[in-house]
Amino acid sequence: MLGYNSTSYGTGFADVYDDWYGDVTDVAATVSRMVGLVGTVGTVSTVSTVSTVSPVLELGAGTGRLAIPLAQAGLGVTAVDSSREMLDQLRALDPDGSVTVVHGDMVEDLPDGPFDAALIAYNTIFNLLGDGAQQACFSAVAARLAPDGVFVVEAFVPETDTPASSDVSVRSMAVDRVVLSVSQTTPSSQQAEGQFIEITEAGGVRLRPWSVRWATPEQLDAMATAAGLVLDARHADMAGTPFDAESAHHVSVYRRPIG
Repeated sequence: MLGYNSTSYGTGFADVYDDWYGDVTDVAATVSRMVGLVGTVGTVSTVSTVSTVSPVLELGAGTGRLAIPLAQAGLGVTAVDSSREMLDQLRALDPDGSVTVVHGDMVEDLPDGPFDAALIAYNTIFNLLGDGAQQACFSAVAARLAPDGVFVVEAFVPETDTPASSDVSVRSMAVDRVVLSVSQTTPSSQQAEGQFIEITEAGGVRLRPWSVRWATPEQLDAMATAAGLVLDARHADMAGTPFDAESAHHVSVYRRPIG
């Protein structure tokens, strides 16, 4: 999309993100899963709460939809996002500063660590659009994980036989507002992009652009292998539903081997 960059999504969606996507995934299940995973780093444990502060890195944390509950569960959360607008929302929702906030790129600006776990939730890995950017993200995260640390990737499973297409539809409609969705899909480059066009009686027209470059689970596995990580587990969701050929989403846990 002409003019689209790493800050476009945050600028377009920060003011509506929690309203539109606050319940898009199971927050409680995500917190439970991450707490359980950090309990397995370097040892075998079945504890369901965190007794010591485990450092966790969330990439593309946005408004803190997950980062704040993770911190409330006792994890030491560092949240990275390229959007100042998104991070302003996070800070407003976290006045006590329980989450450490880093404004920057999900590859170039990651803090040193080490982290027991890293999380990139709800298709955020696909927001990295440049050639090799997703691979670079895997490598950057792997370099910052503690031995036996985990990288949790949540994403949709793309339909590999989808033809190129475009679509215009109504997302929502009220007496004083309508939101249109305009999108196009280009399977040859594994990309989709679009605009939500919000038209209001009081405010006129607001454009909210988005763009993704998807990868299959197998492609993500190859990126992990190249970064020195191994696939530890894969489920259809954060609650642990078994993953199979019909699953529309996956939660993949990649582990950095000890040594």
